[in-house]
Parts: sequence; structure tokens; C-alpha cells
Amino acid sequence: MTTSTLVETVSINYEDFTEGFLTCGTCLYTYDGDEHTPKLLPCSHTICRICLERISAAAATRDPSGNFRCPICRESIQLPRGGVMGLPPSFLVNQLLDLMTSQRREVVPKCSSHVSQELLYCESCDLVFCSQCTSGKHGNLIMDNGITCEHTVIPFSIAIKRMSEILLYKGQQCISKLNESAQNVLNEMQKLDQNSELAFEDINRTFQEIINIVDKRRQELLNHAKKIREDKRSVLREQLSSIEMEKTKLESDCSGFKYQVEVRNISKKINDLKEKLDSINMMSDPKENCFLRFEHLHNSAIDNIQECVDNFGSIRTSNTFPSLCIATIGRCSAHLRSLASVVTYDYNGQRQKFGGDPLIVLLQHEETEQLIPCKIIDNRDGTYDIQFVPTRSGTYSLKVTIFGRQIKNYPLEFEVTDHINPLCIYGCKGADQHQFLQPTSLAIDDDDGYVFVLDTGNGRIKKLLQNQCNNSPFRFIDHIERNGLENRSATGIAHCKQSHTLLVTNWRHRDVKQFTCDGKFVQRFVHNELHEPTCIAVSPITGNFMVADNSTNSVLVFTAEGKLSFKITNRKQSITSTGTLSRSMSNNNSVISGICFHPSNGDMIVADTRIMIYSADGRFNRELFSDTNRKGGGGYFSGVTIDNNGKLLATKVDKSRCVIQVIDYDTGQLKFSIDSNDAKLKRPSCLATTNDDHVIIVDLGNDCIKKYRYW
Repeated sequence: MTTSTLVETVSINYEDFTEGFLTCGTCLYTYDGDEHTPKLLPCSHTICRICLERISAAAATRDPSGNFRCPICRESIQLPRGGVMGLPPSFLVNQLLDLMTSQRREVVPKCSSHVSQELLYCESCDLVFCSQCTSGKHGNLIMDNGITCEHTVIPFSIAIKRMSEILLYKGQQCISKLNESAQNVLNEMQKLDQNSELAFEDINRTFQEIINIVDKRRQELLNHAKKIREDKRSVLREQLSSIEMEKTKLESDCSGFKYQVEVRNISKKINDLKEKLDSINMMSDPKENCFLRFEHLHNSAIDNIQECVDNFGSIRTSNTFPSLCIATIGRCSAHLRSLASVVTYDYNGQRQKFGGDPLIVLLQHEETEQLIPCKIIDNRDGTYDIQFVPTRSGTYSLKVTIFGRQIKNYPLEFEVTDHINPLCIYGCKGADQHQFLQPTSLAIDDDDGYVFVLDTGNGRIKKLLQNQCNNSPFRFIDHIERNGLENRSATGIAHCKQSHTLLVTNWRHRDVKQFTCDGKFVQRFVHNELHEPTCIAVSPITGNFMVADNSTNSVLVFTAEGKLSFKITNRKQSITSTGTLSRSMSNNNSVISGICFHPSNGDMIVADTRIMIYSADGRFNRELFSDTNRKGGGGYFSGVTIDNNGKLLATKVDKSRCVIQVIDYDTGQLKFSIDSNDAKLKRPSCLATTNDDHVIIVDLGNDCIKKYRYW
């Protein structure tokens, strides 16, 4: 049954309160701060000032002492020296007046049918009702779960007062928010002015540099023109000096001609002057010309300058409204490169089409408060990519601000997991002709993008082509079926970059066969040291290849032509092809399960329960320190490879799980593991890396291959 809780309140009639406490008992006027100022008599009664002045004036005509009687209790009151104004004010009445002035006169709503009945309000139902109209009961309130809820009922006048208070509070909140918004706009205007001043300074400074460059060139041309002028003037001055000297000499000779009397001498002088006249004719032409002119239209330089000036500089602005911009992020795994995207919008919600906004990104691990470095990529289309590599699992907080203002989903919290699942799985059961049966090894042709999977159980090589699409990263090309692949005896495959061929080991035939990438037989390599060849690897530098022999537990290294160079054994000692001892791996009989060459220095990596490094000539260098070497670290490595960036990847198998380990080649320290939690590995046997930081692994136990991203 529904129960109601009635909240009892005290309701005071405004008129009764004013008449009883705030009205002068003599003149019946309400007290105020002027003529009807309340005065407190010694008998504790309160009378207004105008009444007391009238009463005291009437009493003075009868009693010269000035005493008068209280009009309420008739007690004799002695008038103070200052008269009525000397009586103290009634502080209580004044306080009540102030209180009533500050308070709104409450209106008590009444029922239209029952005029004397005050309306009630149910907070649970948000309902106004009359108790008499509902016969003293209020309706049932049943919650969604079927439980009857109690009602909270208060007078409607109190509810109005509460709502008014809430309304005022919300109004004050809105006003405060508007003040804050106005201040934000003023701050943005101030920043706009500051940025404008900086832009003005940059424009003036940059163009002043251009003006300085132009002025420098102008001065160089002026100096060059002046130098040419001086050089020409120097030549002409020398010529002029020669003319003046010759002229002076002739004038001197001519002055002496009038004293000549001998005809022979005069004739000789005339002949000399004839010859000199010819030479003087040569001196009449200036040795240097006056040509000097500035040219700037001999090439397209002026047009190029005009074009450069027209295109020089731009004013970058943005309409991005940070409060509508959104950041999104997909699934993230620790140690892998992750990507968050930011999409920008303007004030009207329209997608921005240009970039250039100043994004500030802060990425932090919530628990450790570690800051993660981020790289911001501006796609120039209104979107931005944020690249980062989480160092551990846990909750991360991505805080993005634009123009120093927070975006819509600030901060963006997301989870990072330790698990790295495969991007795709190919060849599982039910795939018809594409289904694998006991795949054991694979090889990748980096140049053409082909993947060759040795499908041992089906006696064939499956040729696939890598696609860029993650939804379908492999496309079936062909099946290579040749002699030497049957009877489930082919277990190792490698691609030779130099000859563009495939090398396949066959433990039953005790040989290595070479095929073209289209499946044509090329040649067969045999040697009396080959007893049970399993794994094979080809050096990308020399084309030499090494073969792991399961029978002798050793590694044999051959030249590209198939000649044995040396042998590394997993026992106490080994013998090279020349009969000398070579370095042995160790004194244990663990099976070699993974081999590869370093793509840069030619080192050989051999894995069993450890990972060992040998130089290109077979000398032992070191053993990588991984968790297998620690006490209690069991299991073995079933495959090993190294990418072009020096990251070593190895598949480790133990009783509890199978993982792909990413190891630092230089230090041997384990960086992280790929556990494939949602698609667990089962007997991984071989792996190879691609040029785009992906690794493809053969999952023998699940009859498939899997592709992972490891960076």
C-alpha cells in the first residue's frame, strides 16, 4: 500500500503578523523609518514617534514635569531630557521590519473547490492536489521494478518558495557562466590583438629583409656602373693627356718655323708634319667609348621577381571551434605504434577542409603518470593523426587542445592491452583448396611481395601474394607441386634473392632442391654430411645458405654453388670441410629448430633452447640473454628471424603457452612478447618479416598462417 509522508510546516498569516507586531497600537499605522518610527518605552511597549509626541504634549498641559502614561498599560513614563526623540528605538521591531522588507509576501494557494483548504505538492509525482479532493489519500506510485515508493508531500506554498530559490540559483549560475563566457571572449580578443601584432612585426621584418636584399643588389649595380665609368674615364684622360702633350710640342715647333731660312729644312719639316698629321688622325677617335646602360629586360628575371613577390607569404587563419572537435582512437596494444585521429569543425558544425591548427597533445598513463611522446601529423584536410607507442598496458588519458582550448571529448580515456592479436588468419580448416595440412615453413620474396608456404601435409608449396588490405591480406596465386615435395618429407624452404629461386630441404631424400618461383626444377644439392636436413636459410648478402641437420644436430654452411664451407655442431666439437676443428655450440643435444642470417653483417643466428650468434665465418660470438636463460625458463625456440631494422623475432614454445618474442639484437634483452590471446598459437614452426613491420608465422598446430603487426 502506498504511504505518504506529510512534511509539517508553520504558516504565518502576513496580515495577522503585521497587525500584531508591526502596527502602532495607538494610531494603527504600520511602523516605518519616518513619522511612525517605533520607540521603546521603559514598560517595554512600543509606540510610534508621532503618537508619543501628541501624548506628551497633551500631558505637559496637565503636568509641568512632563510625565505621561503609557497608552497600553497606563504606567507612568518619565519623559527624558531630549524629549520623545531621547527615547530609544525599538530594535526588535526594526529588525522585524527589515526582515519583512527583504522577504516576499507569500501567497498560499487554495483549492478552488475547498476555499479554506491549502493545496499540497507531491515531490515524488510532481503533482499538485487537495487532500479533501483525494479523500486524504494520494495515488500509488509503482517503480519499474514493481516496488511501491513512499511519497514526499509538502505544502504547495513551500514548493513554490523552493522552486523560486532553485530558479534564482540557476539564474545566478547562468549569469556566472555568461560572465565567464564574456571574459573568455575578451581574453580571445586580447590574444587576437597579440597575435596580430606579432604577425605585423613578422611581415615588416620579413619584407624589410627582402628590401635589404634588393637594396644590396641595387648598390652592387651602382658600384659596378661607377667602376666601369671610372675605367673608361681613365683611358680617355690618358688619351687627352697625350693629345695635349703633342699639341704643346707642335705649338713650340710652329713658333720656330718663322725663323727658318733654309728651304731644305723647311721642306723636311713639311714632310714631318705630313707624317704626323696621319698619326694625329688616329688620335682623333677616342680610345674608349661612352656606352654605359642598365638593362633588366634581357631575361625573365623581372617577371620571376614579380611572381615571387606576389606569391611570397600568406596570412594563415582558422575557423576551427575546439568545443566541437572530436578525437577518436581504435584498439591499442602495448609496444605497438598506435594512432589517434582528431577531426575539426567550425562553429556551425561544418567539417573543416584545411589544416594548420596549433594542436597541443598530452598523453599520460593514468596510474604511473608517465608522459608518452606523441607525433602530430597534419593531413591538411581538417584531420590530424597522433602517433604514439604505449609502453605498458593500462588506462591512458589523451588531452588535446586547440588554441589553448579543450576539444569536445577532453580528456579521452582509453585502455591499452598487453595482448596483440593477429591481423588475419589464412588457410584454416574449411578453406577447401586453400586449407593447409601440416604447414612447416615459409619464405617471402620482398621484391615481388610473394609468400611461399611449404604445405608439407599436402605435398606442395602454396604461392600467395600480399595485399595492402588488412581484411584480405593474401591472394592465392598458385600451387607448386613437384618431385621432392611429396611424402611429407619437405620441411624447410627459403628464398634466394640473388638467383630469385626457392631452396627446399627434404629429410627423406637427404638433399636440397632448387626451384624457380614459378615451380620449375633448377638443380639438386647433395652432400655426404646431409643426413636429415630440416631448416634452411639463405644469406641476402652473398647467396650462401645454411642447413640445420636434425640427425647430426648441426648446421652446415654452403656456398651459393652448393660447396660445403664449414659445419657447426651442437656437440663437443665440429670439423670443417678442410678437416680443421670449428666452434661447437655447446655440450647438449637440444634440437636446432630455427636458423637465419643477419641482413646487414652476415651473422648467423641459430636457435634451439637458446639463441646463439655466429660470425659469417662460423666463429661463436655470443648467446642472447632472454628469459629462457634464467632459472626456471623452460621451453625452446621453434623459429627465428631478423628484420632490416635489427629487431630479432623468435617463436618460443613452453608448456604453458606459445609466444612471439621481440628481442633487441644488440643487447639481447626481451622488449615484449606477442601472446595472440584471442587466437592462441599452437606449435609455431617458422616466421618471416615483411618490409612494413609485419611478421607472418606458420602455426603448425592450427594448420594455418597468421599475420601480426609488431611495431
